[in-house]
Amino acid sequence: MLLCVAVVLMGLASCGGASKKSEAKSEEVKECCLPIGLQLYSVRDDAAKDLKGTLQKVKEMGYDGVEFAGLYGNTPEQVKAWCDEIDLVPVSAHVPLADMLADVDKVIADYKTIGCAYIAVPYVTEERRPGGEKFGQMMEEIRTIGQKMKDAGLILLYHNHDFEFAKTESGEFGLDYLYANVPAELLQTELDECWVKYAGQDPVAYLQKYSGRSPVVHLKDYYAAGEQKEDPYALIGLNEGEKKENKSFEFRPLGYGVQDVPALVKASKAAGSKWLIVEQDQPSLGKSALECAAMSVETLKKIKAEGACCEGDSHANGEGCGQH
Repeated sequence: MLLCVAVVLMGLASCGGASKKSEAKSEEVKECCLPIGLQLYSVRDDAAKDLKGTLQKVKEMGYDGVEFAGLYGNTPEQVKAWCDEIDLVPVSAHVPLADMLADVDKVIADYKTIGCAYIAVPYVTEERRPGGEKFGQMMEEIRTIGQKMKDAGLILLYHNHDFEFAKTESGEFGLDYLYANVPAELLQTELDECWVKYAGQDPVAYLQKYSGRSPVVHLKDYYAAGEQKEDPYALIGLNEGEKKENKSFEFRPLGYGVQDVPALVKASKAAGSKWLIVEQDQPSLGKSALECAAMSVETLKKIKAEGACCEGDSHANGEGCGQH
């Protein structure tokens, strides 16, 4: 179920029935809305205990699809069967670069079986980051893997953090250098808008910059206050040994942090994106991971109902219905 269905229902209620013109406008709204998926890393503890039950809850919240971060011991065939039964699209998967280097053919076979269209490099270790001794090697590795993915009918994505915004010797950000040196036919973007903004860049501008190369967008919100003295990566189980309690930074459900979420939704559509993927690395605000996921999708439902998914607000309103 696309979130923009809320627009249609609200239009019917406020107008007392849809005329042919308003029905046509509702169809326009459907066309300008993007489906929403959840990165299952957001609810990983629940998924590890009961993947099928978690998929069912995700569907009931109103998500259209999911992005995997492991299969939690389940076979690809079983996961595909659950997605079919529950009617969730298996959009994509985050697969460690080390796993792809070890056996890319198995990675491709597993996720083709499930039905994923995209596979993303989710994170790279320090030596493969801009300025690291293996940064150049990593680009060659990605080029090779990207060709394998293309030959198999899949699309390789790169999911960024903030460390890709370190400058290279050319003066470019590492992320831009990567995309400039690996052709789009072998590598597409999966911009994580939390880390783009955290790095001091404009998330909307980055979507515009990679228009046509951003099929999957990570929508992620956060809160930050004052000087960042601690390590936000410690909050997601990385950089072990760092202090994990960081009062000046926390991940938030969409609409509860610093991001301009309506602008990101609209920019994603304008950039030709195919999917919006919600991710929240750790729950916050005293809520569980599943509750946070539900809060995020409710924010997106409201944004879609207000017409932000369209180029102009006029598409969101039925004839004579006024502003919802």
